[in-house]
Amino acid sequence: MLGGVLARITPALWLLVILAVLGLAVYVFIRGGAPRLSLRSRASGLLALGAAALLLIGGGAANGATRPAMLTADVTSSATPRSFAAAAPTPTPVPTTYEMVDVVTVIPFERSTVDDPERDLGVMEVVTAGVEGSKVTTYRVTKIDGKEIGRTVAKETVTLPPVTEVTAHGTREQQAAPPAPLVAQEPAGQCDPNYADACVPIASDVDCAGGSGNGPAYVQGPVRVVGTDIYRLDSNGDGIGCE
Repeated sequence: MLGGVLARITPALWLLVILAVLGLAVYVFIRGGAPRLSLRSRASGLLALGAAALLLIGGGAANGATRPAMLTADVTSSATPRSFAAAAPTPTPVPTTYEMVDVVTVIPFERSTVDDPERDLGVMEVVTAGVEGSKVTTYRVTKIDGKEIGRTVAKETVTLPPVTEVTAHGTREQQAAPPAPLVAQEPAGQCDPNYADACVPIASDVDCAGGSGNGPAYVQGPVRVVGTDIYRLDSNGDGIGCE
């Protein structure tokens, strides 16, 4: 019980009590007593000195008993934050990776037109068929934690050049055919009565069709002369013209 009471007294208070008892012991020993405190001889001073010594020993023991407990409490209280800090998770660095990716794209072909004098005007024809090309674009892809965040073009390679489509446009103009010679056709009943077997038209001049005459009228022979050969169709006088 005394130990529990001593353990509750602080070291500073113990020091004051011990100093007070020592001062009283010295006072009694020098003066030979202290009647007011019921200490009437030097022996009482020695007694007080012995009591001070006991208090000094007892206070040291009590403080020694309480200090390990305080140190233990301090160690325990200080260890707790350290163990808590050690238990906090360490951030894991996010990996950054790079990949090379090839993408194939189509190159459209172009179209052009050329004039062709060997083709009639207005005629258009494809003389060279257009062909699409292709190219491969290589990208450098950046990923963080497996997710793409960006890409840049590393290189481009044309694997198949496109072929331009060529269309020919005709420029040749067609020439008009010479007019055919006109063969005068007289209506029925308007044939010259000097000729038979063929209708010789009545005109200013009649020549044999296909001959060297220049008309203006023609007759397809043979034709028989039954009267006067006014158009001179029977050149040999045998009675048959345009033979």
